[in-house]
Amino acid sequence: MTAGQDDRPAAERHVPVLLDRCLNLLAPAVDRPGAVLVDATLGMGGHTEGALARFPGLTVVGIDRDPEALALAGERLARFGDRFVGVHATYDAIDSVAAEHSRNGAGTVEGVLMDLGVSSLQLDEEDRGFSYAKDAPLDMRMDASSGPTAADLLADLDEAELRRIISRYGEEKFAGRIAKEIVRRRGKAPLATTADLVSVLDAAIPAAGRRTGGNPAKRTFQALRIAVNGELDILSAALPRAVESIAVGGRIVVESYQSLEDRLVKAELARGATVSAPPDLPVVPETHQPYLALLTRGAEEADEAELAANPRSKPVRLRAAERLRPTPDHLVPNATTHP
Repeated sequence: MTAGQDDRPAAERHVPVLLDRCLNLLAPAVDRPGAVLVDATLGMGGHTEGALARFPGLTVVGIDRDPEALALAGERLARFGDRFVGVHATYDAIDSVAAEHSRNGAGTVEGVLMDLGVSSLQLDEEDRGFSYAKDAPLDMRMDASSGPTAADLLADLDEAELRRIISRYGEEKFAGRIAKEIVRRRGKAPLATTADLVSVLDAAIPAAGRRTGGNPAKRTFQALRIAVNGELDILSAALPRAVESIAVGGRIVVESYQSLEDRLVKAELARGATVSAPPDLPVVPETHQPYLALLTRGAEEADEAELAANPRSKPVRLRAAERLRPTPDHLVPNATTHP
């Protein structure tokens, strides 16, 4: 074990958020022999473990871009044999993955689960650089084998682009001051560690701005993590593909942890649950009827019992929908190939 790593089994390191609620929402679609669920954000496999234990006829295909997460989840789920299949990919490839593992002859699956955001594995391992509470190299890559790090972005991007990223992805009102301070500091020495970035934020954010809203570093760290991993671009591409991957009668459950994610999820599910015909038509043809039914009233949040058992559930926003019919041709997203 290297410094900053945790050698406990995955089941001891990760408590899945709203597990029972997720499984209850999925149950009508996946509790049957031969059903397939795609866990689009496998992480350390907590939701998948719960699903495989509860639904004996189910196979789960777990997608994750993090090879370490796949390995840990694989160990955790080994007792389920070939009922679990791990796939190393980003989850915008969900349509290809679902088609490959479908068992219903239509290239679709019975359920999709997305538990978005950064995983417990990535937060807890200090050397990954996701946490502002622990000094570590500024990495933040979910797949540590490829792509630029957060330190690379801080070194290479100009002030305007840094301001845009911090403002858009962190919803940080002091983005301009932070970007200016980053450029000033890096002119003296590279920003290489999380402590370096926290020092920048302490200098750039006024004292009054640090007194409310939680740790002021949270917003900028979130923004850099999203930028490093292309999270919102991947989610924007993945959501319509996930919906198209679900069979009629199938269900999708999505857990979001910040407002940018939740807005995308809300919009995509609402699009499918809304009549697409002009409002003045006396009779709405079937081709314009909703193809999704929303299963939650707005976004559900963790209750007191969940918060007590798992404090990391505090920001969760859960939405779910059931497929009623195929998507009308005029609303089907354009086909996309994957690398």
